Amino acid sequence: MKVFTQSINFTADVKLLDYIEKKVGGLEKFHDKIVDAEVFLKVQKTSEKENKITEIKINIPGNELMVKKQYKTFEEGVSVGIESLKRQLKKSKEKMRDSVVS
Repeated sequence: MKVFTQSINFTADVKLLDYIEKKVGGLEKFHDKIVDAEVFLKVQKTSEKENKITEIKINIPGNELMVKKQYKTFEEGVSVGIESLKRQLKKSKEKMRDSVVS
């Protein structure tokens, strides 16, 4: 699966990009037909500490799953976002299985 990562208004370091690639790549265990993933990292200019916005979009045939998380670190946002996407992917796969059966 191809993972496209865009950091907006800053340059993401290699360590963060590798972390994202590894975490997002792990989603293939939950759905075997993932086309690609897009990850958007944004730093919001605000006085709040939780100013890192992580958006992850997963493309699967006939559908698009997306999460948006805002945390203190991108790693935390990615981690929580991946957990959310795992649940969405499982649901999506069950729906596909149910529609094939009926």
